[in-house]
Amino acid sequence: MPKHQIYSMSVAKVYPHYITKAEKKGRTKSEVDEIIRWLTGYSQEEIESHLEKQTDFATFFAEAPRLNPARTLIKGVVCGVRVENIEEPTMKEIRYLDKLIDELAKGKTMDKILRTL
Repeated sequence: MPKHQIYSMSVAKVYPHYITKAEKKGRTKSEVDEIIRWLTGYSQEEIESHLEKQTDFATFFAEAPRLNPARTLIKGVVCGVRVENIEEPTMKEIRYLDKLIDELAKGKTMDKILRTL
């Protein structure tokens, strides 16, 4: 089965859309970055380096320093598919990120988005 084209797409190509989606709802770039740091374990400098290098999604998630174990608490529908039912690991990570950005745009508080108690 061929890999989905999102795997080879640059994170830098999609990142501005995450920012725009958040800002349209009164949220900020720094909140988007905080979500990415929480999910992947990358530092801000590492995120910026990957954006500059045009790293693709497959590599971005494969090289993530520490995927947050609490990410498995992310549930719900993104792009018509339940995140918790996605079996392909890379697609699941991408959809976790999409779901967190959706939650940000819908006005959820950061503590709820980042699954803190």
